[in-house]
Amino acid sequence: MNTPSRRKFRREGEERRRQDLIEATLNSVAEHGLEGATLRTIALRAGVTAGLIRHYFPGKEELLQEAYAALMGRMTEQAKAALVMEEASPRKRLAAFVTANLNAPIIDARVFSLWATFIGRAGSDPSLARAHREGYLGFRNEVEAVVAEVLAAEQRDTDASQLRHHAIAINAIIDGLWVEGCLAGEMFSPGELATIGIKSIEAELGLAPERGENQ
Repeated sequence: MNTPSRRKFRREGEERRRQDLIEATLNSVAEHGLEGATLRTIALRAGVTAGLIRHYFPGKEELLQEAYAALMGRMTEQAKAALVMEEASPRKRLAAFVTANLNAPIIDARVFSLWATFIGRAGSDPSLARAHREGYLGFRNEVEAVVAEVLAAEQRDTDASQLRHHAIAINAIIDGLWVEGCLAGEMFSPGELATIGIKSIEAELGLAPERGENQ
């Protein structure tokens, strides 16, 4: 009979194996594209058999869906890490969140290439479309939460529809600058995209320049 510690070790081992397979999938897609990333190539990269992959995932479609969800979720978590700022004002936390989204490791040519590969199939693949929608909404929810804190600190009343409007607009601002940074990062000076993003988002929210900012 398994002890609780053994069961926990087994669960942790299985979760680690799932994550290893997801990472191998992302690496295979980056190298071979969606069609070339077969279960065989993924298994070879992960150092396992294709049969073992089927123990964790019903098929390639489910594995690709999990890989895409992991890619999007990773970017959101990296941006959220910037919000952990003790005693920082909501406005400073918003600026840190935007800055994180518009710098490495989120701005990265490989990450963009993977994202573009998956998004190109999402229109015809319901499972990838679902992963994209969930990732988008998850990120937008984080934006809404940060915006709500900023507007509350500014003593401004807002409702759910206004927060939704702001989050959609801010997501579009960040996405557009992120694409530019991934495709042509050498064209921008360090911090330039983040500065543009912060000012554009502050304008979207109707925030007056903070004291000391250039007018």
